[in-house]
Amino acid sequence: MKQSIISVILGGGRGTRLYPLTKYRSKPAVPVGGKYRLVDIPISNCLNSEINRIYVLTQFNSASLNRHIKNTYNFDVFSKGFVDILAAEQTPRSQHWFQGTADAVRQSLHHLENHSYEHVLILSGDQLYQMDYRRLLKRHENRDADLTVATIPVNDSQAPSFGIMKTDQDGLIEDFVEKPDYEDLEQWKSDTPDRFKEQGRHYLASMGIYIFNKKTLRDLFEKNPDATDFGKEIIPDALSRDLRISSFEFDGYWEDIGTINSFFDANLELTDTVPEFNLFDNENFIYTHARLLPASKVQGSTLDHSVISEGCIIEASRIERSVVGIRARIGKGTTVENSIVMGNDYFPSSEELVSASSEKPNMGIGQRCFISNTIVDKNSRIGDDVRIVGGDHLENGHYDNYYVVDGIVIVPKGAVLEDGTKI
Repeated sequence: MKQSIISVILGGGRGTRLYPLTKYRSKPAVPVGGKYRLVDIPISNCLNSEINRIYVLTQFNSASLNRHIKNTYNFDVFSKGFVDILAAEQTPRSQHWFQGTADAVRQSLHHLENHSYEHVLILSGDQLYQMDYRRLLKRHENRDADLTVATIPVNDSQAPSFGIMKTDQDGLIEDFVEKPDYEDLEQWKSDTPDRFKEQGRHYLASMGIYIFNKKTLRDLFEKNPDATDFGKEIIPDALSRDLRISSFEFDGYWEDIGTINSFFDANLELTDTVPEFNLFDNENFIYTHARLLPASKVQGSTLDHSVISEGCIIEASRIERSVVGIRARIGKGTTVENSIVMGNDYFPSSEELVSASSEKPNMGIGQRCFISNTIVDKNSRIGDDVRIVGGDHLENGHYDNYYVVDGIVIVPKGAVLEDGTKI
């Protein structure tokens, strides 16, 4: 398995829909679930599937992603495994940045020639799911496919946001449309399992997860030298040729974290009593940087349906349905609800805590605050008696030291909110 396949994880473009979380970092480096990064999800799926040759393609704000991968994914000297960053580069063949998903893989393909492989597994760096790629490869080989596309059933409100497939009785893809109009959906219905039909999920959406045979991928690139995107150009062209294109129907939890809203919801769903995305799995681990932090310390707080990461010092009155990241500090009398607090990159020193002034509050959230429907990015400083209440009553926009996106207030990385601030 691991000798026949190489994985390529797409780091995405500028990440404008996740801005300002992508102001200082690439999409795969955005923190998720308190202690992880988005890139940890596809990498962990690969490692759990015994795939240990992994490239991550990126070009924007890649410093923190490079640092995370360097500090996290180190294989022993007797292993041929690696997780390497491939940043956009100028070459004799191309003087341009990556122009899309297909262009990124095409420009990076020459790096794969240092290895022996038969299949290329192409993944997205901004999705939350757990998949055994061995099952995907087995389906690909059993159907003698040239290309396999992972699909998931969606409903009619979701379908116009995806590439939608139609399959024959053998599970081979017959037709494909990228982001169909709502009025045309009826003709794109598929025969999905009964439990999905009951939920109104009649359409097979592309998950942006592909397995190509080595020769197939190279041939498609040669025949489409100007194609920049898999969904819009490469897949439709493959269907027009005499190729066997298989669908791998995935029936587990999957969330495309492409927007602030989806990012916010996916994180808070981790606080459910039995979340659909299982972090507490004895076999399918989610790997990340082992920071060797102390256990969190909680004093006088009521915690309800919340995820608390390591290294936190919490004196809040109440934390409810919230995700609290590493090294977070939350002061006495503070309430945090329905929010994501990403924590801090380092512990403030004793000198910093003592010398904190009214001009610059301590790192973390101060005393007697109320934080609701908010994302507090790393290393932010929120003073005492601050009140932040996100919701539909707020207008989207960039304000002095915070943002509002779809009613969610975002305190960006390193921002300072003075004592008594009201949002």
